[in-house]
Amino acid sequence: MICSRHRSGLPDHAGDDLEDLEFDRTTILQRLRYLPLGDRFRSVYNYTNFGLTAAAEATAKATGKSWEDLAFDRLYQPLGMNRTSSRYEDFARAENRALGHVPVNGKWVAKYQRKPDAESPAGGVSSTVRDMAKWVRLQLGNGMFEGKQVIAAKPLAETHIPHMVNDPPKNPNLDRASFYGLGWNVSYSDRGLVQLGHSGAFNLGAGTAVYLLPAEDIGIVVLSNARPIGVPETIAVSFLDMVQYGKSRHDYFELFQPAFATLEKPNYGTLVDYTKPPAQRLPSMPLTTYTGTYRNHYFGEVEIAARAGKLFLLQGFKKQAFPLQHYDRDMFTYQPEGENAYGLSGVTFTIGANGKATAVMVEDLNINQQGTFKRDLSKP
Repeated sequence: MICSRHRSGLPDHAGDDLEDLEFDRTTILQRLRYLPLGDRFRSVYNYTNFGLTAAAEATAKATGKSWEDLAFDRLYQPLGMNRTSSRYEDFARAENRALGHVPVNGKWVAKYQRKPDAESPAGGVSSTVRDMAKWVRLQLGNGMFEGKQVIAAKPLAETHIPHMVNDPPKNPNLDRASFYGLGWNVSYSDRGLVQLGHSGAFNLGAGTAVYLLPAEDIGIVVLSNARPIGVPETIAVSFLDMVQYGKSRHDYFELFQPAFATLEKPNYGTLVDYTKPPAQRLPSMPLTTYTGTYRNHYFGEVEIAARAGKLFLLQGFKKQAFPLQHYDRDMFTYQPEGENAYGLSGVTFTIGANGKATAVMVEDLNINQQGTFKRDLSKP
């Protein structure tokens, strides 16, 4: 399916911003249509959790089951993956579970709890290394597990075939390209062996990696409950080196660092340092200038409310209230939350001829130019 090859033309990680605002799966998939594809359809690789989720939903709909039930019936149960689920509530009920950790002042702290049900087919599975080892055996066994054909060999093999170049070589005369199959990164070792792999991660506290060498009938799964910094990948690739060459040939943690450092770079708030006030700050207009309801098609409705002499931004499915801090004239800031949150974000109002704000632009929601909300004149 086009979505599962990340070639839909949707921008990178499309829909994740809606998930941070706690919209459900159905709402997110419906609203993806408001993101422009441009000329990228089938021509550009952009990883999208909700592209994979759309493919899974289509498959589940054809069976008349939910994706969560379908995954259990067709995969987890036949493999005896008794501690694996595609529902967050099952993870939350487990007595022995790992909590995600993030670095805070030099220490790793269990600060957040990620609830990924909206994108469950792409990143919402909870499992164990023992259960995942059974899934690896299925992959290496061409769909066979303990003498039973759980998945037909031909469609499973299709997922291992390169469908898209996802990492073009910097120097095509010296470097090898890497490819994307259907849920797998496909590359080739120095010995010419097919290598399948994939990493999964949450900035709120999880990093995982799985690698397969089908020709050697071997695979490795590494699960961690920490923000991704490259440790699972380092362990996995070092292990594959030991299998093939008898030793780890590189300091892979050092090699992975540049790639993982990019995950720490914010994609908003980079033009203005909101922690430093402007040299000549202009006062804001009266708070009633800004209060009201604003909306757009993609994010829906946001509200600017005044409470006890302060402005608040109410957004998302639950209309969570975020306090706004005045920065300069008609610009304020707030601290976003969620998987894609970094530092302060600007909130800038456009003032109309009548002295009232006609629109507001929320910077961290504007990554794909969808962050401008127009005043809803039907509401006071």
